[in-house]
Amino acid sequence: MSKVRMNTELRNKLFNRIKDVFEKEDTQEREAFLQAREDVTKIYPVIFAKAKEVVERSYPAEDVQTCRTLKSKYGQPLDVVAKDKCFYFSYASDERQSDSEDDDKNISEHFDFGLYGKLTDSGYRHTDDEGKNFAYAMNREYLKEHECNPDIICQQSENQDNPHKTKHMEANDKALGYSGYSSYNSDDNNTGISKAFDSQWALDIIGTSHCRSRTIGCTENEFQTFQMLKQAKARVVSSYQSWIKSVDNQCKQLKTGLKAYRYLVEGVELATELGIKVDEAELIRSNSTGLTIYNPQNLASMIKGMKNNRPLSKAEKIIARQQYEAESVN
Repeated sequence: MSKVRMNTELRNKLFNRIKDVFEKEDTQEREAFLQAREDVTKIYPVIFAKAKEVVERSYPAEDVQTCRTLKSKYGQPLDVVAKDKCFYFSYASDERQSDSEDDDKNISEHFDFGLYGKLTDSGYRHTDDEGKNFAYAMNREYLKEHECNPDIICQQSENQDNPHKTKHMEANDKALGYSGYSSYNSDDNNTGISKAFDSQWALDIIGTSHCRSRTIGCTENEFQTFQMLKQAKARVVSSYQSWIKSVDNQCKQLKTGLKAYRYLVEGVELATELGIKVDEAELIRSNSTGLTIYNPQNLASMIKGMKNNRPLSKAEKIIARQQYEAESVN
């Protein structure tokens, strides 16, 4: 048999087959990411328990209930209780030096328990890629199953924002049910995974203004405990970026090599050298989605399905409609 010439479809099938193996290999980068994701899942309820203790110290449950009772009696003007997943914790530092007595000597930061919450304390900028990267990393398998690209931010880390990146990020957000960041109230328009995740970490607070105007006091040890959540989330993002960058670098070299090959046998040989078993005959028989359609059984089935497809006559359509309506009534 003569050698099969490489074409775009064969290159794409080979590339996708090998890339899938790259992503499933037990590399150090992948293991570090999976471990970081497991760690943050374990630490979340521990840190939240401490946050609940601190928040309820400032907003006792009996006060919250009193406010709700007054609202039920006097209506909207006393609607001052809300659920929140973002808190502005602060403690007084004896070590902080200041040249002015007017300077705030407290150490304060936002701590956001939301799926898309910030990883840094950069004001009210909630559109940072880090927060979205965390959300995508935590739900990577789900997003892949829904034909989204959870790795888009990692892949575009060296590029400016562009329509390609935006399109995939919007698809990810839609799949996760994320409709945008709520400034303080967790009872927002989010749905699905995003809403389910956030609702686990919401606490009652009194006062409907932004976090900074309702600073919650805590001890230095409690503050350091909250810092552990940010650090754990940051490790998820950094390990995720390292793993995807490693896979992406391999894929770039793979794509360059496949583009240079003239014959399919060269691509199959490359896969073999990488320890990946690829059947050349199956690649030729299958279509672009990997479905084998040209073996005798499948091809015969396709041809048979094309037979006896004449249009129904008007009389036959009337009879079919009458049968359908009769069955519907019964």
